[in-house]
Amino acid sequence: MNFIDLFSGAGGLSEGFIKAGFNPIAHVEIDSNACKTLETRLVYHKLKEENKLDNYYDYLLEKISRENFMSKFGSKGISESVINTAIGGNNNKEIFNKINNLANNREIDLVVGGPPCQAYSLIGRARDKNGMKDDSRNYLYKEYAKFLKEYNPKAFVFENVIGLITANEGKFFKNMKAYFKRIGYELDYSIETSSDYGVLQKRKRIILIGWQKNIDFEFPKFEKITNNWIVNDLLVDLKKLKHGEQNNITKYKSDTTEYLSHFELRNGVDFVTQHVARPHNNRDLEIYKIAIKKFEKGERLKYPDLPERLKTHKNQKSFVDRFKVVDANGHSHTMVAHIAKDGHHYIYPNKKQVRSLSVREAARIQSFPDNFFFEGGRTSAFKQIGNAVPPLMAKEIANKIYQQLI
Repeated sequence: MNFIDLFSGAGGLSEGFIKAGFNPIAHVEIDSNACKTLETRLVYHKLKEENKLDNYYDYLLEKISRENFMSKFGSKGISESVINTAIGGNNNKEIFNKINNLANNREIDLVVGGPPCQAYSLIGRARDKNGMKDDSRNYLYKEYAKFLKEYNPKAFVFENVIGLITANEGKFFKNMKAYFKRIGYELDYSIETSSDYGVLQKRKRIILIGWQKNIDFEFPKFEKITNNWIVNDLLVDLKKLKHGEQNNITKYKSDTTEYLSHFELRNGVDFVTQHVARPHNNRDLEIYKIAIKKFEKGERLKYPDLPERLKTHKNQKSFVDRFKVVDANGHSHTMVAHIAKDGHHYIYPNKKQVRSLSVREAARIQSFPDNFFFEGGRTSAFKQIGNAVPPLMAKEIANKIYQQLI
């Protein structure tokens, strides 16, 4: 069962579909660092099939350079299958040619992807004076549809923020559904919460699935998990960090937890990468201490509550929860790409470690396994993680689709 992943990002959606048994023909993504992450992960899956994962872990342990790692284990097809090109306009012809060469007459059974969501997001619309109505990204679904026309897959999966439903008073979503139906697909959608699939995060997303009108298919009923695990189950085994600490390879502090074992986030090796924390200035550290102290009493810090000497702007009505502690005894609030700009919305929930989340902690909250490596450095890794579809949720969606298409 072959698939194409559009607007792939770091490959959270793809990871779920690969684990469910689908074969990726191509990934198309504009961000060059995310493309390198995709390449690295594809090599991981190749080496896993060949029972040669020691070579992958040598790369994570920096015993081999990326250039040597890719040239020795990456095979020509892997690099070619990750297409670092913007979707749309004249680029599409080039992308189609590359995919056709990769497919080599194999049928494309499925197209998956989630176009950039900023134009549909509630926050994005609130910040833009025109409510993002004029943003060209509103119409990327038409570019997505061009791939459906080109490859006529049995089905497709379109993931996005729930703000899509209400954007432009619902007109964009209505037009999108009509457009997909017009090119030959039945479709339905549901709003899914990632915590129903084992992800320790309160993240809601719309999952729209389309299928050819002439096949026996119905919108899946997803199996949801009663989830009593908490964020602390993700954090407790990782080494204590100071803000700004940049040791890329560290040992685990303790044995695995039931949660990490159950969902295979730890991988049987004795080290973890990218447990690195960004530096903070003294002002931010003082605010973090105040936020943690209030949260320990069951209260959230609001910006107007800060002492005047710690405030840097006069706007005390918008985004007053910009400093937010992650709930260690429950599920995290939604992880978004803004974490790449600062850590204020993702403060570590313990006064003994005053800092924001590390890259690895953020990745775990998104349900990425510890051997998933994000290329491009700390800031890029945070961006990739924040934009991703949680792999655990993606895997359940993929399993249900696979069962109907096989």
